[in-house]
Amino acid sequence: MNKRTVLDATRELLRELGLTTVFGNPGTTEVPFLTDWPDDFDYVLGLQESTVVGMADAFSQATRQAVLVNLHSAGGVGHGLGSLYTAHRNRSPLIVLAGQQSRNLLPHDPFLGAVDAPQFPKPYVKWSIEPATAEDVPAALARAYHVAMQAPAGPVFVSVPADDWTATTERPIISRPRIRGYAADPAAIEELATALASSERPAFVVGSAVDEDAAVLETVALAERVNAGVYVAPMSSRCSFPEDHPLFQGFLEPERGAVSDKLAAHDFVVVLGAPAFTYHVDRGRGEAPLPPLFIVSDDEQILARAFEGTGIRATLKLGVHALLNAVDRSERPAPAPLERPAKPSGEKLTGGFVYATLAELLPDNAIVVEEAPSHRGVLHDHLPITQTDTGFLTMASGTLGYGVPGAVGAALARPDRKVVGVIGDGSSMYGIQALWTAARQNVPVTILIMDNTEYAAVRIFGDSIGGDKIPGTELGGIDFAALAASMGCQGVTITEASGLVPGLTAALDDKRPTLVHIRVTSAEKSLY
Repeated sequence: MNKRTVLDATRELLRELGLTTVFGNPGTTEVPFLTDWPDDFDYVLGLQESTVVGMADAFSQATRQAVLVNLHSAGGVGHGLGSLYTAHRNRSPLIVLAGQQSRNLLPHDPFLGAVDAPQFPKPYVKWSIEPATAEDVPAALARAYHVAMQAPAGPVFVSVPADDWTATTERPIISRPRIRGYAADPAAIEELATALASSERPAFVVGSAVDEDAAVLETVALAERVNAGVYVAPMSSRCSFPEDHPLFQGFLEPERGAVSDKLAAHDFVVVLGAPAFTYHVDRGRGEAPLPPLFIVSDDEQILARAFEGTGIRATLKLGVHALLNAVDRSERPAPAPLERPAKPSGEKLTGGFVYATLAELLPDNAIVVEEAPSHRGVLHDHLPITQTDTGFLTMASGTLGYGVPGAVGAALARPDRKVVGVIGDGSSMYGIQALWTAARQNVPVTILIMDNTEYAAVRIFGDSIGGDKIPGTELGGIDFAALAASMGCQGVTITEASGLVPGLTAALDDKRPTLVHIRVTSAEKSLY
């Protein structure tokens, strides 16, 4: 009679936890984990580990579930660290399972051995372990799942020696339900509700945790009840308020003075699911004054490091729901709706014209995955995200390489919705291998490459601080349509504004993975 192995026990656990879709790029230390792959498991192969992590990241965000990522020893984990940093900033609950050399070889510093493996991905994982014994592997993975999924969610890491999988075990497998969110202190909510009621010109600032916790509809109801204007927090990676709503007031820029200037019209501000605040540039304005603040967050570090304001710790759906129950409908006048720029004329193939045209053609339930930093401002102007359930995904880290894998991962996660990636030419080359996975999985994703022949964000930022002769920003010469075709995707090139509508229409209607190479004019003059 065959004895139950650690591998058997682990697969039982993964089934019970719903972790049967595995993103990976295998090596020899993973072979024992992969052998006799079960028919009810899906293995999504990526051609490079950073791409693998990026696909899993977006898959996790789009499903709001943990995802298992299988990487190869130290080298494979090293390749994936840039994307793992993004997953950390995106708060994506990835369980990174890495192969390790056999235990009996580890004392000899073997080929493909990982030295002090649990330390390697720190500090960008919430928890990491290499189990002390083979029989500890299933329990370590169970704990990893619960740590990853607890708010604030984030990646975890488990290193497993190759010979652990064939060891026998009689330990029972216990699969517990995920740990749910937590409510705010009622006294704190009452204090916030009282301050909100006494304000004359309140505002909300929403961050990615609102959409992450599926609390957008509650946030809309709260804003409508108190007639508060709603801003998006700087560098938010998700859409947490419909951008066509009359109370929507636009985006805060990641600079202290700009935030202060925008919020100066308000006498009270409530920050929901975001740091207060994330900054990118320093224009020497010092600590510009902000209105009185309350910050509702599930992240104790966000609350601890805030320079000012009153913090309330709660997961967002429960926190907003409690506040909604504590406030009365207000008779204060609502702020004037945001005025949007007119659609560009289309005389040139500008980023603004591309986004405005895309806005007219997108299906109502589409998911937009974005990584075109130098065009982020015109995206805000001309492509309002209106979907209240994961309508928009981008990287919170600023580290390139998320866009193409993210679009593919989101499309794998949500086959019921159209997924469109809008990616800069420079950004795309950090994760272009994901096109091969899109073709292999035959996902109906549409990826637009905004090609301005440069790392424009770097050039623009350099210009803004008086830089001169900055090397390494000029690109160009990449035939993205041909590159897509070489990996099995459809490739289309658009060079004139007149070809944009027919080209995008055909690509969006195509059920095959399609890349549209758009040769846009040079990017705008400033990032913020």
